[in-house]
Amino acid sequence: MDLDAYAAAHREEWDRLAQLGKKHHFTGPEADELIDRYQSGATQLSAIKTTTGQSTQGDRLSLYLSTARQRFTGTSSNVLAQLARFFVLQLPAALYRIRWLSLAVTAASLGIGALYALWAMSDPQVLATMGDTSQLEQYAKEDFVNYYSNYAEGSFAAQVWTNNAWLAAQCVAFGVVGFYAPYLLFTNAQQIGLTAAVMESHDRLDVFFLYIAPHGQLELYSIFVAGAAGMRIAWSWMAPGARTRGQALAEDGRALFAVAIGLVLSLLVSGLIEGNVTRQDWPWAVKIGIGTVALAAFLAYQWIQGRRAFRAGQTGDLDEFEAGAKQLIAG
Repeated sequence: MDLDAYAAAHREEWDRLAQLGKKHHFTGPEADELIDRYQSGATQLSAIKTTTGQSTQGDRLSLYLSTARQRFTGTSSNVLAQLARFFVLQLPAALYRIRWLSLAVTAASLGIGALYALWAMSDPQVLATMGDTSQLEQYAKEDFVNYYSNYAEGSFAAQVWTNNAWLAAQCVAFGVVGFYAPYLLFTNAQQIGLTAAVMESHDRLDVFFLYIAPHGQLELYSIFVAGAAGMRIAWSWMAPGARTRGQALAEDGRALFAVAIGLVLSLLVSGLIEGNVTRQDWPWAVKIGIGTVALAAFLAYQWIQGRRAFRAGQTGDLDEFEAGAKQLIAG
């Protein structure tokens, strides 16, 4: 296809489509013309993408079509409705896309943490590099537990939420470079394993798990999901498939950035649990149970609601909101 000649041949049609797309009130004939020109424009865009892939002419026509589609589908002015579509469709679909990678990252991170813990437990010299005997004893017997009660509940929850949300955002935002998300996950797993070793060396390993379990289930899985999203974005340009690298990066980046927004909320929940539940003098079964319910809810949202949204045609891309919403309601 000679793209320039093709665009020149259809320029008047596209200009008319753009003109109609800017109108807010239509007569009957104008409404019919808008739909007809939208359908023909969609066919022409498909031909351009099939033949030449991404192009300036195709991008311009795509913009005209998007504007026209808003005219006859309508654009909700209800902010709550927009938010509902985001949480019902886009976010769970984006999480669903990386479900298996999330599990793989979880398994790898836990494995790395366990290996570091076993290594440090079997070699006293490793623990010696982390501090002198009195410092480690102070940490294991007092500082580790006191960490959860040194600050007021609200300020402590806000602090851990901010730190964890920043870590998750870095995994997603800088995942494109390839090595950053794995590096953050590795150092996080390493630190957890070494901390467990310090606690075990003072017969406090049970305390380590008891204090980590209430909030750590959701917190750690959220970080693992963030790492999975970052690595998926990196993979999109490393192995784009039939798409150009730019197309793959743009499409997957838009979709998976929704994950970062969702994880801010899941980490807020884990921060509230850490700041308001872990420190309480409640039975451990209750505290750990709260954390387990929070993790189970997140997994159900990712796997069950995500599968439903994905089957409705959503991939997590903002441009698919309208079609996905209609299919989900119809199904």
